Amino acid sequence: MSVETNKKLVRSFYEAIEQENYEALKDFCHQDFVFYPQVDTPFYGVEGLIESEKKNFDAFPGFKMPIKSMVAEGDQVAIYFIFEGTHTGTPFHGASATGKNVKFSLLMLLRIADGKIIEKRSHVDKHDILRQLGVNS
Repeated sequence: MSVETNKKLVRSFYEAIEQENYEALKDFCHQDFVFYPQVDTPFYGVEGLIESEKKNFDAFPGFKMPIKSMVAEGDQVAIYFIFEGTHTGTPFHGASATGKNVKFSLLMLLRIADGKIIEKRSHVDKHDILRQLGVNS
């Protein structure tokens, strides 16, 4: 697959996430998909990704996650976002809804195989989010 095709796939994948269309994520992910929310904690299968994303995004209903930059080479696509949302939904890492606004950056590295996303690595500072929520971490 071309680099441009990979970038288009990743852009569509994140559009589905921002629209909270979690069912559509299954169409974007390879059968051997692995999600690494941290270096040493993989979730195998798209179901783990959906559970993780839904849990986090349910805490910030109506969140925005515009893409600021995307770089691709070979079978990898790196994408940089700025997440903005208000914590009015479900608890986030044990913290009940605070009503506070948060703004933080995310960097994702995705690997493509057979026209699908086979690996997603997430880089985010959870402690910064908790600090913005006024929660001791």
